[in-house]
Amino acid sequence: QVQLVESGGGLVQAGGSLRLSCAASGRTFGSYSMGWFRQVPGKERELVAAIWSGGSTYYAESVKGRFTISKDNAKNTVYLQMNSLKPEDTAVFSCALRQGIYSERPAHYDYWGQGTQVTVSS
Repeated sequence: QVQLVESGGGLVQAGGSLRLSCAASGRTFGSYSMGWFRQVPGKERELVAAIWSGGSTYYAESVKGRFTISKDNAKNTVYLQMNSLKPEDTAVFSCALRQGIYSERPAHYDYWGQGTQVTVSS
């Protein structure tokens, strides 16, 4: 069983930065991916960034050049550095884990964190 705990959300002004962390406990085997999703009320979860254990990364077009995903294997932690934040980035951000390469579909992920609110004021 894997548990994921996010931290780092909060309120920031447009143009500001936040760094989200997702600490994983439990064992993962072989190839796996961790993704950061965001969701706003009335909309489906959207994959914004993901990283595969082999090193490949994925970014949604809307965050390319602004967000950076990274991982610290020693700490079993994945980070999402968010720069140049915009009001439209406001959402609940959740990290998730799946075996194998990342997928844009939330249903393909087996484990989820509880989510952390990110609010960007204009």
